[in-house]
Amino acid sequence: MPESQTLESTVSPAMPGFDEIVTLVVKHRVKAGQDGAYEAWLRRIVSVAGQWPGHLGVDVVRGKQGGLSLFTCVLRFCSTEAMQRWLDSPERRELVEEAAPLLADGDQTEVAPHKEFWFAPLADAATPPPRWKQSVVTLLVILPHTLLVPLLWGPLLQLNAFLSNYVVATFLITVTIVLSVVYVCMPLATRLFAPWLESSEAHEHLEPGHGQ
Repeated sequence: MPESQTLESTVSPAMPGFDEIVTLVVKHRVKAGQDGAYEAWLRRIVSVAGQWPGHLGVDVVRGKQGGLSLFTCVLRFCSTEAMQRWLDSPERRELVEEAAPLLADGDQTEVAPHKEFWFAPLADAATPPPRWKQSVVTLLVILPHTLLVPLLWGPLLQLNAFLSNYVVATFLITVTIVLSVVYVCMPLATRLFAPWLESSEAHEHLEPGHGQ
């Protein structure tokens, strides 16, 4: 794995969109002999972040870089605004300052590409799983939805002339697929296929309230 490079924050000032999901990647390379102290600190900041408004969950990837332990924490927020509030909060600032003596390269943060946020936790953000593997997992999730969701909506759409309108019916089916895929099925699928997508990294998922 290549040597770590310090990354400046790339938080976008843009206003959040409807149903936006923002992925914040935080990388910490821990000084030799400080893993235990860092793990204790990580549990505390994960607990604090888990209570933050708009926080949707955390994935923690444990790896090695330059002979030192590398922790990549992937935090998901419901909007850019919610993520920015966490980054600017006194709580996070105090905790990061407390951890500074443990870190070899300081606190490194970046916003992962939205198009790859499903797969970001499974590897270093610079080297996500191969695109063909991402495509296979995405297909396995999308295909059942395209087959089953129209069948599930069918009886309800036939109850009303407005609902049976092509545009309205397509909208309802599409919204159902998108919400199910984004909030439920893709997170589950990436955790299920984690050993296949990226078997060389230790991966842990923390839901809001349990875990940055």
